[in-house]
Amino acid sequence: MIRDLEARIRRLEDRVMISERVISYGLAVDRRDWAMFSNCFTDPVHVDYSGSGVPAADFTRDDLVDLVRDALSGFTATQHLCPNHVIDFDEGDPDRAICHSAMYAQHHLESPQGSELFLLRGSYTNHMLRTPDGWRIERLIQHVTWR
Repeated sequence: MIRDLEARIRRLEDRVMISERVISYGLAVDRRDWAMFSNCFTDPVHVDYSGSGVPAADFTRDDLVDLVRDALSGFTATQHLCPNHVIDFDEGDPDRAICHSAMYAQHHLESPQGSELFLLRGSYTNHMLRTPDGWRIERLIQHVTWR
């Protein structure tokens, strides 16, 4: 347990900033705000979407934006929620943490033939790094439980 009041307050601030960064990831995708999306990550970033068919790899932020934008471009609307944050700080490095969160990804496609809904459920493991510009995701692992 951290006893120093200043350190405790900083830890609380870090928790809020990490949660906001992870929430921003989903908001940016749904808003198609690719600058906001890019700002969620370090450059490069390691991303593992293998549960969705995209092998784990290191990406530049621009390449990750292109990948996600292209994957979602055919959908009429999406909703990505990542609640239930549990944040574990690296006790050996105050600039690193892991944020575990649930994943609810809904993809709606409207067409003249009707509408379709594609759902993904699971969780994310976000390895976070404090940078001069704030907390960023340096490694994202998507765990798909069901679709």
